[in-house]
Amino acid sequence: MVKHRKTVSTQHKHGNNNETSSSSGGSDSSVSGRFNLRSMWKTIVGMTCLVVAVYVSTLGYLETRVNTPFDGEKAVAETGLDVPDRYWGTYRPGVYFGLKSREPKSPVFGMMWYEMSLMVHKGIRHWCEQNDNLASYGWLRHDGVNFGEQLIADPPHIIYTSFIKTSGGKHGGHWTARINITALEQLPTAREAFNFQNAQRNAPFVLTWYAALDGASPPGLRYRDNEILGYTPQLNNFKISFSTYKGKILHTSFSEAHVPGLNLLKEKYYSLLRILDHQTFGKMAVMGPDSETEDGKEVNFIPVQMLVETPFVLDVVYTSEDLPAPPLRGDDYTRLLEENKKAFDARFEDTFKLTEKGYAEDEVSIARAAMSNMVGSIGYFYGTSRVQSQYTSEPVPYWKAALYSGVPSRSFFPRGFLWDEGFHGLLIGRWSLDIQLDIAAHWLDLLNVEGWIPREQILGAEALARVPAQFVVQSNAAANPPMLALTLARLVRSAAWGHDQRERLARLFNRLQAWYQWFQNTQKGEEPTSYRWRGREDDGLQLNPKTLTSGLDDYPRASHPSDIERHVDLRCWMYAAADAMATIAEALGRDSDKFEATRDQLGDEALLNELHWSPHTQTYADYGLHTDGVRLVRQQSKHANEMGKVVRSVTVPPQPRLVTSAYGYVSLFPMLLKVLRPDSDNLGKILQDLDKPDLLWSPYGLRSLSKSAPLYMKRNTEHDPPYWRGQVWININYLALSALKHYATEAGPHAARAGELHKKLRDNVVGNIISEYKRTGYLWEQYSGENGRGSGSRPFTGWTALVVLMMADEY
Repeated sequence: MVKHRKTVSTQHKHGNNNETSSSSGGSDSSVSGRFNLRSMWKTIVGMTCLVVAVYVSTLGYLETRVNTPFDGEKAVAETGLDVPDRYWGTYRPGVYFGLKSREPKSPVFGMMWYEMSLMVHKGIRHWCEQNDNLASYGWLRHDGVNFGEQLIADPPHIIYTSFIKTSGGKHGGHWTARINITALEQLPTAREAFNFQNAQRNAPFVLTWYAALDGASPPGLRYRDNEILGYTPQLNNFKISFSTYKGKILHTSFSEAHVPGLNLLKEKYYSLLRILDHQTFGKMAVMGPDSETEDGKEVNFIPVQMLVETPFVLDVVYTSEDLPAPPLRGDDYTRLLEENKKAFDARFEDTFKLTEKGYAEDEVSIARAAMSNMVGSIGYFYGTSRVQSQYTSEPVPYWKAALYSGVPSRSFFPRGFLWDEGFHGLLIGRWSLDIQLDIAAHWLDLLNVEGWIPREQILGAEALARVPAQFVVQSNAAANPPMLALTLARLVRSAAWGHDQRERLARLFNRLQAWYQWFQNTQKGEEPTSYRWRGREDDGLQLNPKTLTSGLDDYPRASHPSDIERHVDLRCWMYAAADAMATIAEALGRDSDKFEATRDQLGDEALLNELHWSPHTQTYADYGLHTDGVRLVRQQSKHANEMGKVVRSVTVPPQPRLVTSAYGYVSLFPMLLKVLRPDSDNLGKILQDLDKPDLLWSPYGLRSLSKSAPLYMKRNTEHDPPYWRGQVWININYLALSALKHYATEAGPHAARAGELHKKLRDNVVGNIISEYKRTGYLWEQYSGENGRGSGSRPFTGWTALVVLMMADEY
């Protein structure tokens, strides 16, 4: 274009200075020049418009990729009423007891309670809350399908909740829930720090059962003659009836109310309370009318409040209009519950053989509770995530989707987490391959066109209400360890697969492949065969910027995030993912060559050592821009009455180097994920150091960070206590036990040492988890490397339940 413009200009000048040309010739030249100039500008404008159009359309395409579903066959082929045995369930893990169906707009049912004399002090129980400080709660038995039994210790009362489903009919069958409330005569065995001497043993107990609809289209709830009547398009007409099996109801009240969202049920309940003068109990709060429904809003929430005298047993019976069998209640329920408990115990022993292995009955009962809590904490969620990419200026909604998934903690994390679900599946798949395949299918249907899955799922109003705003939006640059692929490969190797199950695995394969390829496209490092977790940000406030995407959160990495980083754990994850994909491909008769080629390349110990082995410290480590000369200091405030910010101070400039000072879980990954050969000298060095008490070994399991590390048990910010900086985490200890068992059974010079360490570590981890459960009534998120005490969230019904597989010696 520039050359054309110069040519026109020269011709124009030449025409004006040619004295021998005729007047007509000069005119023709001028017209030609003007014509060429107009043509040129038209071309410029056209090309500019084309470039702008291409840019805008490309930008629009890139903007929409983050929330465009993967274009392929859905992994979930059947859901809702097409899977009748899993249609109803305790799919609301975030409440103490609740049921719903696997429908996006399912009615939800649940309970609230309080002791009348302690309502102001203790409040109303509904959501599982850490601050409720219950002595214990959790499932004692739960088969994931037909029945479950739960213990809730809320002194001075013990509450047993249970349910039994009856399948059949066109609308999902029916179910009965039993609530058994007794006054606490003595403390549960081995509970500490509770003093109930002044508690009123027979104080009136207020129990509320409710039904609610998520939204009010169509309206479908009303209360008539001691029954809740409802309607939805999927269920048609249904009803909830109440049957007292034992004890006495002293007073009943109800309200037909409107609630704007399921996240506000307890708040709405409080607003409905009205003071009543009772002839026996004086002033008491009962259900009153709702001004919103009186103003014409639809009824979508009916709480039925019962003031009861304990001991008290209530049967809550759900029936649909095509009742396949008589409702289950009373003595029939009691008989069938006992039969289910015996059948469950027999199946549990047949599956895990813990009594056969020599465990005592109280230890086996804890294992049953651990497995039951894992299965009983499976939820069904529906909603829209908030996601963002570098091409979107603001977060955008993901498509509406369902998720059938376990949750790590009912009280603190009652939602789905991607890498947690991989660990959950090891135990769930051992109990029920069908349930685990269903869970995996739901997760893989969240894959977008790029091959990315949001690592944290916050679906629905109840889930969203429990997440701090800064954690809601998910970035499509953020990965999470591909543990789910490893779990499916593990099940392929160990489980008995039927034809239908293989068909389901085949539907998962293309999505697994796209997810695997996303890692290869987005998480590679600058050096060949290196990998780097994206998403690390240095805000100047963190002692060591977090790497949330790795799952190890505040585990120390390079002090100054940069593009030159190489993360040894991610490299090992990719080795294991390639091996898993090769295993699954072979099982399905698919081409596995490319997966095997990547596995073999990443399994080349010379390449691994070149990137991550320190000859000086004889350890594996991350690489990056790093200094150990960092500390937290408080800045001086500009205002006399305000405290200054606590920020990071760097006393020694960072240098490109291996982060050898952060010896811990990351240093073990070449062993944990079995990258190293059985005859590897480096494996021998890892095993040599593994049981040193001044490093990672403790009587309670492997610490996440060495006691000699500069950041051992150091806070990351003023408000962030240490998390992966010394505590014992059960998922990584499980990987360690799995690796030690592997190397103990492989021919090599380190087999005896690995076998010895396996036995010692298993006894330490299992013994401490059982001991802490007996002492506290809970499985915990993490355990202290100093005294073994449980810490973090409770109950942590996620990967800590892998203690069952440790006891069974199955990896």
